Amino acid sequence: MSASSGRAAAIQAANYYRVPATLPYKDAHTAKCYGTAVFSDRIMQSRLPKSVFRSLKKTIETGAPLESDTADVVALALKDWALEHGATHYAHVFQPLTGVTAEKHDSFLEPDGRGGAIAEFTGKQLIQGEPDASSFPNGGIRSTFEARGYTAWDVTSPCYLIESVNGTTLCIPTVFVSWTGEVLDNKTPVLRSMRALDAQARRILKLFGHTNISMITATAGAEQEYFLIDRNFFLNRPDLITAGRTIFGAKPTKGQEFEDQYFGVIPERVLAFMHEVEAELYKLGVPVKTRHNEVAPSQYEIAPIFENANIAADHQQLIMILLKKVARKYGMECLLHEKPFAGVNGSGKHLNWSLGNSTQGNLLDPGHTPHENMQFLVFCAAVVRAVHRHAGLLRAMVASAGNDHRLGANEAPPAIISIYLGDQLADVFEQLKKGRAKSSRGLSTMHLGVDTLPLLPKDAGDRNRTSPFAFTGNKFEFRAVGANQSIAGPLAALNTILAESLDYIATKLEKAPKGRFNEAVANVLTEIAREHSAIIFNGNNYSEEWHKEAEKRGLPNLRTTPDALPAITAKETIAAYEKYGVLNRRELAARQNIAYEQYIKQLNVEANLALELSITKVLPAAVRYQTELASNVAAVKAAGGQPDTSLFDKVSGEIAALNKACRALQEARTHHAKNLAEEARYYCNVIFPAIQEIRRHVDALEFVVADDCWPLATYEEMLFISK
Repeated sequence: MSASSGRAAAIQAANYYRVPATLPYKDAHTAKCYGTAVFSDRIMQSRLPKSVFRSLKKTIETGAPLESDTADVVALALKDWALEHGATHYAHVFQPLTGVTAEKHDSFLEPDGRGGAIAEFTGKQLIQGEPDASSFPNGGIRSTFEARGYTAWDVTSPCYLIESVNGTTLCIPTVFVSWTGEVLDNKTPVLRSMRALDAQARRILKLFGHTNISMITATAGAEQEYFLIDRNFFLNRPDLITAGRTIFGAKPTKGQEFEDQYFGVIPERVLAFMHEVEAELYKLGVPVKTRHNEVAPSQYEIAPIFENANIAADHQQLIMILLKKVARKYGMECLLHEKPFAGVNGSGKHLNWSLGNSTQGNLLDPGHTPHENMQFLVFCAAVVRAVHRHAGLLRAMVASAGNDHRLGANEAPPAIISIYLGDQLADVFEQLKKGRAKSSRGLSTMHLGVDTLPLLPKDAGDRNRTSPFAFTGNKFEFRAVGANQSIAGPLAALNTILAESLDYIATKLEKAPKGRFNEAVANVLTEIAREHSAIIFNGNNYSEEWHKEAEKRGLPNLRTTPDALPAITAKETIAAYEKYGVLNRRELAARQNIAYEQYIKQLNVEANLALELSITKVLPAAVRYQTELASNVAAVKAAGGQPDTSLFDKVSGEIAALNKACRALQEARTHHAKNLAEEARYYCNVIFPAIQEIRRHVDALEFVVADDCWPLATYEEMLFISK
């Protein structure tokens, strides 16, 4: 394969890469490694006095206030444990509104006044930190000169150790707020929404006669999709480095049409990477369970099992960090953008979400006869009502410039939020609409026609991968979350709107006359089934017919981020978030402003890249090839021949068109909008199409310019070479 010198060097380096055998897997069993870098219950119990351990567990398990004397004792135990593992610093780790984590490191060492130093760590240092808040996104609720911000220890999420080449750091999960108490992070709303959900779910369970009710928590497990490419190709693509996706790139001769990548044999290099990622995550107590090839070439997935939603959100951040960190060790780059390559599947983060506790179990488990399981039906109906009332909010929670490329494409759910319940539950809700549910479609077994093969228990309904919000047995799967996004925003939204629906139902049921509770439950279920079944759809969400049907049903189709973001400050959103103390009106408006700003900035970066790559790489390469063709035409004419100028004309025409498209984008960027919403819509309707027009001509040139002239690594190289 001929190629430009930079691409040729990248191809050669990728081809000769050899996988390092660095993991001593034969000597370290997974079970022995699990949680070794976490200040877990087992370690706390062995290091803390019984009274302190009980006090701390009470706070974690019941939400009771942390006793002041407890913090100093815990801090001492944490310090000793961390120092024994080689730690030199501690860090309050928080989740600002950038979508990634942030951390401020402080040394344990303090001068002892005698020319030496001593390791110190107090309860006050554990509980509270003070990073500069002025340079983080705040959406206008803080001025640049107002710098003070606080981090506060989240006792419910375990502390852990992060090892690096030259040392270890004790990491303390924290929330992040301003000096005025306004929320500046993603973790605080999750914790507040879980408190609200616990309170309202308890009301429902008490009405059903439960007396021993432990703390009810939302649970989550997010399936993470990602791409891996050789790092040499990554470094050859400034668009991947800067924007996370390819601004240009012609369709390869082979894509995913053979469907041979999905669940195929994992390449050796990738499998070695996966083993090390999992080993690091196991040490941190992250319960990753599944790994496999995804649909697109060079696309993969890692998935944890369910855990407390707040901890799951923290663990998701760690998963993304370690995927990128370990990939580089294996000479690869992990791409977490929702659509790094056009024409093949993008990447999502399927958020599996449920709720339950240790005494009543999973509250979304229907049992074998869901029509008789009135408690389950109440919780399920509450979800249906919540999603129908707040479909726009859920769409807004996954809105971004990156996810706009993915939502509605063939591998992702559309921008129309709907619920898939499966045949069994959809039938129950149809019965409820008519008054009462009297039956459930039963489970069956499948005989495979070979005596040596076992009978397979068959679920009551199929799965629907086209649905953005699907019931999958004992949980809901929110499939619209983007691969690069924090799950904290969607989690806080789901918890809050479910709390609101449970509150609505509990208030109605609490008014039921004595002895008529079952009748009241049946009436509420029928009311919800009749008023909110428009959100239920079990068919093909990709079909044009569904889009027309959804419009008839009054479901919002918010195709782009500027379409979706107004829902964040809709009156029903503000009412719900303020009622349950999750976020106030000002904080919601700030988050909306930040989302607008991030959308605009991302498209602005992509516009810069489109111009820079066109002017400094693509056009010079095309002009050089045009010159070669012109010389050929002249030489043929000089020899008395009749040259074929069609290729020269094609290249010349695309060069002229590309120059024109670049000038149009430059002109379009002189626009000034009155506000962020107007600016975002302008970028959506004018700037993005202008970038796409440039791409059209660049991709056309890639098809005709000689390979040894083309400066950028191609899709064929990035997706298929040396895995």
